Amino acid sequence: MTTQKPTEEFFKVHQRTSNWRWPIRIIKWVFGLIFCFVLLVSLCLAGIYGYYRSIVNEKPGGLQVEYQPGELLSQVDPFIGTGGVPYLCAYNSPAATTPFGMVRLGPDTASMLMDIPGLNSSGYYYGDNKIIGFSHNRLLGADAHDGGNFRIFPTIESLVEEKRSMDRFTKFSHREEVAFPGYYAVRLPSEKVLVELTATPRVGIHRYTFSSPEDPHLILDITSSLGDARTEGGKVRILPASHEIEGSVKNFGSFSGRYGGLEVFFVAQFTHPFKETRTSEQTESIPGRIESGGDQVRAEVTFANDGAETQIEVRLALSHVSIENARQNLKVEAEGKSFEALVEAAREAWEEKMSLISIEGGTERERRIFYTALYRSFQMPTLFNDVNGEYLGFDRQVHTAEGFQYYTDFSLWDTFRTVHPLFNLIAAKDQRDMVVSLVEMAKAGGAFPRWPSGAGYTNCMIGTPADIMVPEAYLKGIRDFDVETAYTKMRETASVEKPEGTKFAGRGGLNDYLGYQYCPSEKMTKALGKTFEYSYADWSLAQLAKELGHPEDAALFSDRSRYYQNLWNPESQYFQPRSSTGEFQKIDPLQLSYTDSEGILTDDFVEGSALQWRFGIPFDPEGLVSLFKNPESFVEELESYFEGSTKVVGSWNPGPYYWHGNEPYIHSAYLFNAAGRPDLTQKWVRWILDTKYSDDYVGLDGNDDGGTLSAWYVFSALGFYPIAGSTRYEIGSPLFDGATVRIGENELEIRVDRQGPDNVYVQNVFLNGSPLEGTSFDHEDIAGGGTLHFVMGSSPPEK
Repeated sequence: MTTQKPTEEFFKVHQRTSNWRWPIRIIKWVFGLIFCFVLLVSLCLAGIYGYYRSIVNEKPGGLQVEYQPGELLSQVDPFIGTGGVPYLCAYNSPAATTPFGMVRLGPDTASMLMDIPGLNSSGYYYGDNKIIGFSHNRLLGADAHDGGNFRIFPTIESLVEEKRSMDRFTKFSHREEVAFPGYYAVRLPSEKVLVELTATPRVGIHRYTFSSPEDPHLILDITSSLGDARTEGGKVRILPASHEIEGSVKNFGSFSGRYGGLEVFFVAQFTHPFKETRTSEQTESIPGRIESGGDQVRAEVTFANDGAETQIEVRLALSHVSIENARQNLKVEAEGKSFEALVEAAREAWEEKMSLISIEGGTERERRIFYTALYRSFQMPTLFNDVNGEYLGFDRQVHTAEGFQYYTDFSLWDTFRTVHPLFNLIAAKDQRDMVVSLVEMAKAGGAFPRWPSGAGYTNCMIGTPADIMVPEAYLKGIRDFDVETAYTKMRETASVEKPEGTKFAGRGGLNDYLGYQYCPSEKMTKALGKTFEYSYADWSLAQLAKELGHPEDAALFSDRSRYYQNLWNPESQYFQPRSSTGEFQKIDPLQLSYTDSEGILTDDFVEGSALQWRFGIPFDPEGLVSLFKNPESFVEELESYFEGSTKVVGSWNPGPYYWHGNEPYIHSAYLFNAAGRPDLTQKWVRWILDTKYSDDYVGLDGNDDGGTLSAWYVFSALGFYPIAGSTRYEIGSPLFDGATVRIGENELEIRVDRQGPDNVYVQNVFLNGSPLEGTSFDHEDIAGGGTLHFVMGSSPPEK
């Protein structure tokens, strides 16, 4: 057998192919590595998502405790609205609190992957599986980190060394967690402790039941905070003889940091004597030391084990005035009272609020959403004065509240739309105190605030919503406050761009607004949004001026309330920003401000798209309709706006169409009434009730903003909706078979005939026994009680 030798040509070809072989191999290896990396990342993400789903699919309520919520409170689920897409979370918490309580004592959690707290600005995120402790105060429903003070972490002797680190945590399960209004409990398996929390208005009450034979430890973090907030100047002193710890810290949170910080004082009283004590500064922890100060300060107390089970109670009172006031708050509200009695008192306070509205019928889900919404409506504003009446005012001086409770933390840009109208209806005494509080802020600080928090102006958002909230209260019969001072302050803010001597930002660009009769886009940011807000406030001030006997002011403000119309472009049929020369600026109706990071097309809008702001005029619906080509065109455009909306609650992308998670246009479904199509108001109101609320951890379509979305549900489920700043209510589509609404000493009885999931259309309405003409009625019609009778059907009535 002979073998043929390779030819010279063969070697040339072989050399050419060899030259390509290694680059090809490298490319294959690179693609292989990329494929493996993508596969690995996908598997990791799938695993993470699977783990996250396993956490959120756990249901609270499995933990057996001795306390039960009672009939009405059993229909409230404090875990609703504590999770979902982090940046669109409702920002609620299961914290134990009383109505409007200064203390909101609850768990603070951290991410399942990293020790990062703050995915929910209220401290508790449902998708987390780590608890970092239990702190005493927080905002609710707001995208702002403030509070999280004096966090307590329970542990045992064998674990205490590692838990002394700043990034301490322990894992927990929702299956071993339970909450109802005024009470929260969780079992921490590693620490072998059952944690139970309740509250009075100014005192947080902890009960820790340790089942370990080891000595229990409680670590009190003086300088704790929430999210990216910080604290400074922590001080602590342990008083072994009286089983107490006292101290203070200064908060610099999302809001408190805007006005130089807010000091908070505390006194904590323990039921057991201290076996050992220590305090820590930074990373230095010294046994036996009883005083410390600095920006990272902790106190730790150890207790002797009682045997098989050790039960320790802590009562921690807050004050924003002094340690002495905190001690007095503790004495008056909690001293000598058992844990059981304090739970019962919190439960009774909430039962009283929940009983203001009794509903009939509805599914279990609908009732749970309703009563949870009513519960959330009564959590903010925040009580700010101590039991002796003292509080820190906007002038940073100590004042005394006489004849009223002083409140702060008003998310007014949101809450004036639904929450305060609800208080005007069913909680007039609370609303009166809130109006008085705002008047006192204006006296001390020089002007009404728009988002007051703690003891200062935050200047968050735009406009002057107090100019809408305060007049409405007066128009609805709340008269026991200094209305002339209030009107003078509001008139000044509406006339002078920034009133002298105040830290309130005022109506930015007011002089241009008055000169051009709209806010020119090149002279300020958020020009269109400001024009709308100023017009709305002027409309409400016009009504108050008329009621107070100032006809010239009434005419002036009434004229100014129509300035929003100067931004209407009849060619595009949209509101558009305008320059000072009168030219309309370019818009993209579907561009969201959230996705337009540089503000190229949305700088003049506030939290939304041009399409959403197109319908942002709740106070003049008839005027809005008249701007369109005809009512039919308005209806067509408005219905298209709703049809483009996402069909789930809490979507990661709210989109440019109707989004129920943002306040300037949550009234939009009621605009159909003004165009002669109440059937479409009824259709879309019921769609929102059914689609944009849920009874799980997501709960809402966005931030609850101090109960604003919750109060929307309460009103709309009853069948009517307030036009904030006025005495007018619009008819919608009631959700239940009936309801009794307590209005002071009187009652409004709501009866709904032929109610059902398919019967969303109102056939007839009878107000106080007479057929209702039109689609609205006045507050005066029901202020003394009365009857509201709906007859429903599966299709619109024939005209």
